[in-house]
Amino acid sequence: MGLDEVVNDLAVPEPELAGPKPGVLKRLHRRFSLLGLIGLLLVVFWLTIAVIGPWIAPYKSGALSSVEVFAGSSHAFLLGTDYLGRDMLSRILYGTRYTVGLALAAALMASLIGTFFGLIAAVSGRWVDEILSRLFDALISIPSKVLALVVIAAFGSSIPMLMGVAALAYIPGAFRISRSLAVNLMTLEYVQVARARGERLFYIARVEVLPNMIHPMLADFGLRFVFIVLLLSGLSFLGLGVQPPNADWGSLVRENIGGLAEGAPAVMMPAIAIATLTIGVNLLIDNLRRRGGRGQGAAQ
Repeated sequence: MGLDEVVNDLAVPEPELAGPKPGVLKRLHRRFSLLGLIGLLLVVFWLTIAVIGPWIAPYKSGALSSVEVFAGSSHAFLLGTDYLGRDMLSRILYGTRYTVGLALAAALMASLIGTFFGLIAAVSGRWVDEILSRLFDALISIPSKVLALVVIAAFGSSIPMLMGVAALAYIPGAFRISRSLAVNLMTLEYVQVARARGERLFYIARVEVLPNMIHPMLADFGLRFVFIVLLLSGLSFLGLGVQPPNADWGSLVRENIGGLAEGAPAVMMPAIAIATLTIGVNLLIDNLRRRGGRGQGAAQ
């Protein structure tokens, strides 16, 4: 080996200069399609309104701010007034907290509980899987609206009851999705290697199986959220949801249904709010599902 070769081997390579990090817009463009970005903006908008809505409302929720009922849009009342002369913009801003907050909490409960039992069923023995599967099959056979009507008629309507019955109605669906994903993952080689080296079932479920279920379960969580928004809005439209003086978007549609023939904003705007929220979540879910599918394909 010559002297030049020894010098070259001992030389410290110059560090590569990292290129400039892409900006926020470029990172968003890489992660989201155009429709996915629209969905993200809609979801972030309504989540923000759910947090700050009561503080930016121009009037109190129950304040009788006008003598004119079902008034159109004006400088004083941007979304008109309702059947009692209350400001509809304020009513919607206050109602967002109930619609989004209740649905989000119930969807989180349904997804977490369903995923927990789905993992237990997949990694445990046959008898545990059979018992849990038959239990949730019996529960999923009851239509969600029928279950909600029976429970609320028996125990009354309250915020905790609405949250609990909405979560209960959609736990079986989350269980079936998570169990199906976990059962498929349990047959893969890296899980078999973990079992062969003596890892505990809890470790396998937490480290080997659960991280590979994140994208599908997030997409399923979004669907549960949309279903629960529609379920709670339907219950409120029937008078069994959020009770006066509070109101969610379904309640606002029901109590102002008399202005439908006049085309009053009081009945149209809550319905538009429900539509934009559900459309935004669906667009975001579709983008997440496609991105998750590309990531799994690349990993394989």
